[in-house]
Amino acid sequence: MRTYRSGIKLGSLLALLVWSTVSESDAIENRQSRPAQRHLDPSGFPWPNGAEMALSLTFDDGRPTQVTHAIPLLDAFDVKATFYSQPENLRNELAGWRRAVAVGHEIGNHTVGHPCTGNFAWVRYDGVVLESYDLERMRAEIVQANDEIEEMLGVRPVSFAYPCGQTYVGRGRDTRSYVPLVAELFQTGRRWLDETSNAPDHFDTAQVMAMRMDGEDFAAVQRMVERARHSGNWLVLAGHGVGDNPRWGTQLDMLKDLLAYAQNPDNRVWIAPVTEVATFIADQQAARK
Repeated sequence: MRTYRSGIKLGSLLALLVWSTVSESDAIENRQSRPAQRHLDPSGFPWPNGAEMALSLTFDDGRPTQVTHAIPLLDAFDVKATFYSQPENLRNELAGWRRAVAVGHEIGNHTVGHPCTGNFAWVRYDGVVLESYDLERMRAEIVQANDEIEEMLGVRPVSFAYPCGQTYVGRGRDTRSYVPLVAELFQTGRRWLDETSNAPDHFDTAQVMAMRMDGEDFAAVQRMVERARHSGNWLVLAGHGVGDNPRWGTQLDMLKDLLAYAQNPDNRVWIAPVTEVATFIADQQAARK
């Protein structure tokens, strides 16, 4: 057999090249498979009634279409949701919101003025620029919202939703997180525009992950639900107006399909308001200790 000056035979060299190629291919395949394996690794959390995940539907601002469109549909499926509301908006449909509370829907706190970053022009116009806030002002407006909601509806919110999903006040070196304030005042604080669901043994109750359902069709939302079920997680969906804007609001047809899917016991979804799910998780964690 022909040899090279190094003394390595041609057959041996070919065998070495084949082994190297196969090994590299195996390594690539292993790397590609790991994210999927991690993503599908179930939490093993004991959700009630044989469910494999939890689902909470949440709606922000207290918009009129939530009373006129969402709540009647939710009631038809006997599903309860969480509505993060500003007191001023509740007054526009007060009788409807009182009926919603009476049948078991949850009312959460969404501040008085809905402060967000001043990069939004409407925020600058309204004078509720987060970069101009400090923790004292934020505390005062959150407590004021709780007081006004309790006065109107007879319930005091124990869950909060960060307006625009932004969790800070101030700017630059003076920036402060107000997550600790929310943790002090509420059982849960819900975020917005997140990319994942909540692992029951890991998530932060003051920063509950929430994924957008506004503008999504049922196929897209169903994929979110199925990913959460494969992981054994808690999926929180967040929307705003219902049936009034196909791009920026929650589609009524999507919501109807989602409710039918979640209520089918074959799909193993437990659907409940934020506080009910958070309390169940806390009780299970306490029982394990």
